[in-house]
Amino acid sequence: MSIRTLIVDDEAHARARIRQLLKDEADFTVVGECANGRLAVDALRREKPDLVFLDVQMPRLTGFDVCAELSAASDAMPFVIFCTAYDQYALKAFEVHAIDYLLKPFDRERFRKTLDHARAQVRRAAGAPEPQLASFLADLKAAQDRPARLAFKSEGRVIFLRTEEIHWLEAEGNYVKLHTPAGAHLLRETLSSLEEQLPTERFMRLSRSVIVNLDRIKEVQPLFYGDQVVILLDGTKLTLSRTHKDRLEKLLERRT
Repeated sequence: MSIRTLIVDDEAHARARIRQLLKDEADFTVVGECANGRLAVDALRREKPDLVFLDVQMPRLTGFDVCAELSAASDAMPFVIFCTAYDQYALKAFEVHAIDYLLKPFDRERFRKTLDHARAQVRRAAGAPEPQLASFLADLKAAQDRPARLAFKSEGRVIFLRTEEIHWLEAEGNYVKLHTPAGAHLLRETLSSLEEQLPTERFMRLSRSVIVNLDRIKEVQPLFYGDQVVILLDGTKLTLSRTHKDRLEKLLERRT
């Protein structure tokens, strides 16, 4: 079968590279190119492709806006491969709901792996992936709605703390201790409730009782029985449980 493909990117050289890489793939047919999100919406409705390479950062409408507009109008949405020069865009949602995403600049080998995955998904699917897209958009909105800073009371004062200032968090009974450059803060909160307020692209659980800021990780070393130790930039050592090992490896790999 021919996989009808649309290329959407505001940079001409980026569109040309994808088209060139698809040139030798006999089962992919490029049905059009678009230089902005508004043109992409029109082309998706007109051409109804099986697959779209969709840039994230574009004028007029972002890649997310394109998906949201089509979803809101109940238009059929093809499988999506997001293309971006930035890895902070709702990373968890990408991994769970998109076919794949290409982090620019990507090489031929990485592109071919994406195509192999796309082939399998398109050929396996008898229908369209709207439920996955709707779930992706819901996760994305939740991530974007999370505050850039936390406000909490401590010793009669109200403290405002930007989330990037938090190095790591640990549960202590009915409290959570936030570790920051200025010292630790003790909050009468649960770790789960704070986790819901933190940006998912920056923070993740290492265990039932610890959440870490990924930007603060210096290295990861093996421990006993499959566990690992995470060493932060200030020398703090935190245990990484086997349950969360694979997810941390994936997130750190995307940041390198």
